[in-house]
Amino acid sequence: MAKSSGLGDNFYVGGFDLSGDINSLTRIGGGPNPLDVTGIDKSAHERLGGIKDGSIEFVSYMNDSLGQAHKTLSALPTTDVSLYYARGTTLGNQAACLISKQINYDATRGTDAMLTFQVQALANGFGLEWGTQLTAGKRSDTTATNGTAVDFLAASSFGWQAYLQVFSFTGTSCTVTLEDSANNIAFAPFTSSAFVAATAVGTQRIFGTTTSTVRQYVRAVTSGTFSECTFAVMLVKNESTVAF
Repeated sequence: MAKSSGLGDNFYVGGFDLSGDINSLTRIGGGPNPLDVTGIDKSAHERLGGIKDGSIEFVSYMNDSLGQAHKTLSALPTTDVSLYYARGTTLGNQAACLISKQINYDATRGTDAMLTFQVQALANGFGLEWGTQLTAGKRSDTTATNGTAVDFLAASSFGWQAYLQVFSFTGTSCTVTLEDSANNIAFAPFTSSAFVAATAVGTQRIFGTTTSTVRQYVRAVTSGTFSECTFAVMLVKNESTVAF
């Protein structure tokens, strides 16, 4: 993929598309906290990787319509909030996801009358995870559908993690399953790759073992009884051993 700007990005929070209400994303970061283990015989720092962390910080506008920024963010839930930053809305583009606690919703009213809110979400249980979009931003299915596969160039056997955001749903249930293939022809679900059947707006994170194999091509497939399901899926295909 060539160099790109941040034009056309999307941002989803807890099953709501807040893209049009976001002024900027001021931090999308994470990684292991460094542990200083410098000996007295050293002239430079020595560090070990510690506990993983992550955060997404952003600025939102005031929009008090149902399902938009104010009603979604002002609730300040004590439960986990799933965030999904889509770098563009093209199949195979990158995305960053975070299971987090939203810790603030701080308003600033400028002298020019601009009203914005500062929001910080801190990782809970897992660090920030970058992966690949298996849907082109949001995807709307009206019946069981086999999505277009993304080419990951090679298979790997270091496990995986996946995130789902469901924005709207009509019907009894919709199950999103990830399938892989070695040749982009014969597909099959890989172990534990089905999300819990969705019956309403919501989010999920699923994962495989640290030795799970994912083949070169991966697609998102829907099944169930529904007339409409709009969702987004991101897959992290680990290229080395990952510990949580």
